Amino acid sequence: MAAAQLNVTTTDIPGLLLLELPVHGDPRGWFKENWQREKMVAAGLPDFGPVQNNISFNAAVGTTRGIHAEPWDKYISVANGRIFGAWVDLRSGEHFGAMATAEITPGQAVFVPRGVGNSFQTLKADTVYTYLVNEHWSADAQSLYTFLNLADPTVAVPWPIPLEKSILSDKDRQHPFLDDVTPMESAPVIILGAAGQLGRALVAHCEREAVPYRAYTRGEWDLAAPDTWPVEDIQGARGVINAAAYTHVDAAETPEGRAAAWAANATGVAALARLCAADGVPLAHVSTDYVFDGTLPVGLEYHAEAPLSPVGVYGQSKAAGELAVRTLPRHWIVRTSWVIGEGPNFVATMKRLAEQGVNPSVVDDQHGRLTFTPDLARVLIDLVIRDKPSGTYHVTSSGPSATWFDIAQWVFEGTGHDPARVTSVTTEDYLRDKPGQAARPTNSKLDLTRLNDAGLAVGDMRQQLTDWLSV
Repeated sequence: MAAAQLNVTTTDIPGLLLLELPVHGDPRGWFKENWQREKMVAAGLPDFGPVQNNISFNAAVGTTRGIHAEPWDKYISVANGRIFGAWVDLRSGEHFGAMATAEITPGQAVFVPRGVGNSFQTLKADTVYTYLVNEHWSADAQSLYTFLNLADPTVAVPWPIPLEKSILSDKDRQHPFLDDVTPMESAPVIILGAAGQLGRALVAHCEREAVPYRAYTRGEWDLAAPDTWPVEDIQGARGVINAAAYTHVDAAETPEGRAAAWAANATGVAALARLCAADGVPLAHVSTDYVFDGTLPVGLEYHAEAPLSPVGVYGQSKAAGELAVRTLPRHWIVRTSWVIGEGPNFVATMKRLAEQGVNPSVVDDQHGRLTFTPDLARVLIDLVIRDKPSGTYHVTSSGPSATWFDIAQWVFEGTGHDPARVTSVTTEDYLRDKPGQAARPTNSKLDLTRLNDAGLAVGDMRQQLTDWLSV
């Protein structure tokens, strides 16, 4: 038996993928790698994290099952025999009602995304139909299904064996026709830390791009108090974006702040990772340049796999949270720096001082790039809904780095004030009369190669700042 090459092709239904599988045979029989995560993800399948394998044995030709749209993804293949498969998009949107069909033997497989109705008809006796799913089946989950009648005249599936001559269950005969089907809504993205600068930008992005979401403030989902979480809300989610954290860098150096930082940034994140793992939900976790000590020569940048080397409590707790997130098969750690959004931040402060006639002294020996929350929100949402490869990504504006002194001058200039009013000062001199301050990284420059390779590049920092100030 000649073995085909692994090949993935798209269909008229977004996300529904057909696969050709290499099947190796000899006089004894045949062998195939039915699911091989590394190869199939590289070929274009999403890394969907299956948790359950089901097998359906069908003794007679003409056995017909479906059309069922379930609240999870499916990977379908045949171990013996042959089927005619039919899939109908039952998700809300422009492709509602779209159909795709194919004959499936042991040399083919199909990836069926959540909300696409799945059905098949056996074309050989003793057909063994097998499928992987990325949620555990339960009786309660059936209330979340969407169904379509196998004989629906609008979709008009071209069954090889007429349905009146097929074997159907009474339940499948009673499913509604397309005009009476309530479309399945897309799985929501869970946003934690919704009241913060980044959280507000995430919500705004979801609303602008019509991405279903559920957002939680600290009062509704406190990372430091896992016993209070509404854990049932995470089931069936498209992904979790953790934009919540303890971020008081200086206060974290106090006894009370140290405990609070570790509770939210480490212990709480570890509990969140366990919850996501148990429910098969991917996690996008926001981290920071403070996981590095910042001593890298200024001409260099920290790459995504650089060893962690935090100095202060804040960075140490965030590094610990990263290690917990890495245990998840499907995760994205997103490190960022110098975040600017709606609310109190460095750019807003410099703009206010310029308008008030204050001439500030700003440090000139810390180097990095700004990150604007709309850009960071867009990347986080894209990582989740486009199911980008798991791993660590650095997200900042692009272009040459700058110091806080440079940026302060740009803000003064960009708001019509004399940039010479800003005076430079070293970090040591700036902190001389300010006891209890945490150490700041001298170099916060993050390498953006992985971000750019993923097609998620962010614009030039100077231009981004100009645009921000013009709004």
